[in-house]
This record gives sequence, structure tokens and C-alpha cells, in this order.
Amino acid sequence: MTPPQELPPTRGPLVYRQSIWTRLTHWTWAICLFFLLLSGLQIFNAHPNLYVGQQSGFEFNNSILRIGAINTPEGPRGQTTVFGQTFDTTGVLGMSGSAERPQFVGFPGAVTIPSTRDLATGRVVHFFFGWIFVGALFIWFLASFINGHMRRDIIPKGADLAGLPRDALDHARFRLHHGRTYTPLQKLSYFAVFFILFPLIILTGLTMSPGMDAAWPWLLDVFGGRQTARTIHFVVMVLLVLFFIVHIIMVLLAGPLNELRSMITGWYRTSPGTLAAKGDKP
Repeated sequence: MTPPQELPPTRGPLVYRQSIWTRLTHWTWAICLFFLLLSGLQIFNAHPNLYVGQQSGFEFNNSILRIGAINTPEGPRGQTTVFGQTFDTTGVLGMSGSAERPQFVGFPGAVTIPSTRDLATGRVVHFFFGWIFVGALFIWFLASFINGHMRRDIIPKGADLAGLPRDALDHARFRLHHGRTYTPLQKLSYFAVFFILFPLIILTGLTMSPGMDAAWPWLLDVFGGRQTARTIHFVVMVLLVLFFIVHIIMVLLAGPLNELRSMITGWYRTSPGTLAAKGDKP
């Protein structure tokens, strides 16, 4: 009589994947970016135009984005112009609110802090959470360098780049793997966020400050002028919003309870077949 075969495990071990510093900075950034986005749109509404170059003026046209309202035979309409192409955006951009009480602002009050037109308060909120954001990034860099998280999980290696096409195909097919470390696509995405987008949005924000320009005039040369820095700042914000949307979708597809547990307790349930190691939990 042949002995019964042992069935493979139906789930992998629990591994401690997120340190306390990663978790604290992750939630700090989530809060900061929420307030930075909405207060930033309040600031943008003060002049809902983007330019490329040192300055804007009436004698030349260097605008790449313009949001506003125009009068038409049918009444006022919201209008957005992007690279010379004009779109009717009534109800969303340029003109929003009810027909009885229209709001002629770039972005509607529902997505700004404060919801009413208040540039001073918007700037106070933006700068407050901006410096918290910078402090959290400094703490993350220091802790991740010391505990090896940056080297192990963020900076892509040769093997990660070689495995990127297959990992991208697996993500496209929703075949998500739960391993001890991030997949090649995750590493590349987080590397772009931490080493490109976050530094860019901080430095371009500083470039828009006359005080920082006086102390560090080279910032204007690096970014091609204050108006170009403002445009880059806005574009990076859009990229971070897109990253956040994709991030949330991936969390939902990968298993929100498991993903949330890892960012609250640090423990992450791996895929079946993952070899257990010292310190893991069943």
C-alpha cells in the first residue's frame, strides 16, 4: 500500500516585509499628498495657466495650458486649451457649479482646500504639509539606507531589469505574485517615485519661491525659469495622482486585506510555494 502523498501548502508563510519606518512614512505621505494636492489646486486657481520659460507676457505666447471661461451666444462656457487645442470643459474646468450660481474658477471648489477662493489659506496648508512631506522623505531615506530596504527592495538590479518584461506581462494578465520582496515592476515604479518624482516636485516647489531663488539662484538655471518649474511641478503632481490610482487598483487586485496588513503590522502573506525562513510565521 503506497503512503498518502503530502499535499502542497495552500498558502505561503507570513513574512515581515515592511519596517516601522516604511509604514510610518507611507501613511504620512498619504496624508500629506492629499492636502498638498487639494491646496495646490487652490493655489493654481489663482492663475490657471502654465507656461514654459523664464516668464509670461503679452508680447509672446509661451502658454501650454490655459483654463478659463468665455462668453458665447449660449452664455458663459468653461474652456481649456492644451498645446493650442481648445476643449469645452463646462461643469468641470473653467466653469462649474449650478446654473444659478456658477463658479468661474480653474478647478471646482469640491477639489480644493479651502473649498472657497482663499489663496492665503491654501498657501499656508500647502507649505505646512510640504515640509512634513520633506521631513518624512528624509527619515525614509535614512532608515531605508541603514536597514537595507533601499538596496534590497527599491534600487533595481540586473536581474530585476531582465525580469521586467515577464513581470509586466504577468501584471497585464493580473497574475500577481506575493513574494518576500517587490517584483521588478514594483521596484522600478518605486525607484521612479522616490528618486525622480519626489525630488522633482520638491525642487520645483522651491524654485517657485523668491526667497529660495535668492539663496539658490542655480535652481532657476536648472529648471529653465520659474514658469517652467511651475509647469514641471504641475506635471509631476499629475503623474503622482496617476501612480496613486494605479497603486490603489493593484492593492485591490492583489488582496486589500493582505496589503493593508503589511502596511499596518508589517506582516505580509506570501504566495503558496514560498520557502519559509527563520522568523516567518505560518
